[in-house]
Amino acid sequence: QVQLVESAGGSVQPGGSLRLSCQASGGASSINTWAWFRQPPGKEREFVVAIRRGDGSTNYADAAKGRFTISRDRIKNTVHLQMNNLNTLDTAVYYCAGTSRSWIVSAMPRSEGYDYWGQGTLVTVSS
Repeated sequence: QVQLVESAGGSVQPGGSLRLSCQASGGASSINTWAWFRQPPGKEREFVVAIRRGDGSTNYADAAKGRFTISRDRIKNTVHLQMNNLNTLDTAVYYCAGTSRSWIVSAMPRSEGYDYWGQGTLVTVSS
């Protein structure tokens, strides 16, 4: 059974950077689309970014464009999320997600399209 484990989040000041990682195990080579979602305090979970394992196609939410970068390591079955210029609105629990399906770019933001989820890691942006 596939398991996704996120790296620890943390607390950063506005304008700071943070890198999250998510490693898959137990059949991890079957993951063909990776994604990051987040859930801000008191709000619903929202899409952040996704990447297709094969060709590296990506889809970024507007809030992430220009500040966040997703990358994947196909050998290590790991995906990374580099977050720069963080602001208080980025405070959330971040979830890694994966699926064996290779979603087209337009379908990547749909949370119901992912079969595997990490436990979530808290990112706090505060001065």
